Amino acid sequence: MVIMSTNANMSEGKNLEQEHSVVSREEWIAARRKLLKREKESTRQRDQVSAERRKLPWVKVDQRYVFDAPGGKATLADLFAGHHQLVVYHFMFGPDWQEGCPSCSFVSDHIDGALPHLAARDVALAAVSRAPLAKIEGFKKRMGWRFKWVSSHGSDFNADFQVSFSQEELAQGKVNYNYTMQEFPSAEAPGLSVFFKDAAGDIFHTYSSYGRGVEELVGTYRILDLVPKGRDEDHLGFAMEWVRYHDRYGTNEFADAGKPYWPETASRSS
Repeated sequence: MVIMSTNANMSEGKNLEQEHSVVSREEWIAARRKLLKREKESTRQRDQVSAERRKLPWVKVDQRYVFDAPGGKATLADLFAGHHQLVVYHFMFGPDWQEGCPSCSFVSDHIDGALPHLAARDVALAAVSRAPLAKIEGFKKRMGWRFKWVSSHGSDFNADFQVSFSQEELAQGKVNYNYTMQEFPSAEAPGLSVFFKDAAGDIFHTYSSYGRGVEELVGTYRILDLVPKGRDEDHLGFAMEWVRYHDRYGTNEFADAGKPYWPETASRSS
């Protein structure tokens, strides 16, 4: 295990005070009010986009997906757990990996506290990965998570929702991800998908989001966006290069030496 400083992958930020004017309280209030106008415009635009998202057409799910779950087999319908709405987080954890993706783990650290609030709004949330259930259960226990997490190993679920790619697809240089053909560094990809189940039991796919779309689940980023140094990622090989498992900060310890979840742009010190 290589030991790292807890400040690894941070920019020094020595010149931040030189990049900002230091003004009177009155001048600061004037500048803040100007930004507040922009913030309110952004909030209204976000509300409009959210309304448009909810108006998207639906696709009926005719495939009967079956997952390995604690206690036995579970269907996609079972994941609704008595609710009409289901959010699936596509967690990057390949069948041959020893642990889940660090960035997906960062996202998932934000889930458990939201579960009772989501349930109060008729929403269930579950994670799905291709790793065998035994690996999922072991990693979940290590991370201390409680949310539902099932294995799609052996099913077409991940491929159908464009979050897992075959070696043949990767060999072609580009895969179908985030609604476009693009290069991708891993056989697994992150995303979230939303489903609705009606009174008759029919299931509909209503929405999927990939790439930075999963940031909707990450409250930590919302907080970092408020502070002077922001996310502090511009100097890194890729945005989430600084992220570690919450029990591995201060180390450079990964069970998968090849880091199959990271692009080749990662710096050697990571």
